[in-house]
Amino acid sequence: MSDSNQASFKCYHCQKSIPVFGSFKVTRTEECPYCSRSLHCCKMCKFYDQRVYNECLEPLADRVVDKEKANFCDYFTLSGGGSSGPSKDDLVNSADALFKK
Repeated sequence: MSDSNQASFKCYHCQKSIPVFGSFKVTRTEECPYCSRSLHCCKMCKFYDQRVYNECLEPLADRVVDKEKANFCDYFTLSGGGSSGPSKDDLVNSADALFKK
């Protein structure tokens, strides 16, 4: 029997669900156990948004060029990765469908 109340989040890269046990805090060196990508990166932060300036909703955050690498941002808050918004492929497919003649 699986515990449906178990907290988890998805890796931005592999989209696999990562379970959270107890009080979990993502450290700068934390990696996805499946694909070894950094978890303390812009793409895993709740402030990450491709549609805004510097791709960050936090106006006081320093600019981070590589959104997939671990960083020292003090505003980092885990968002859950894949569930934070449409993927690049989804956006491209939507644009293709919109402008299809």
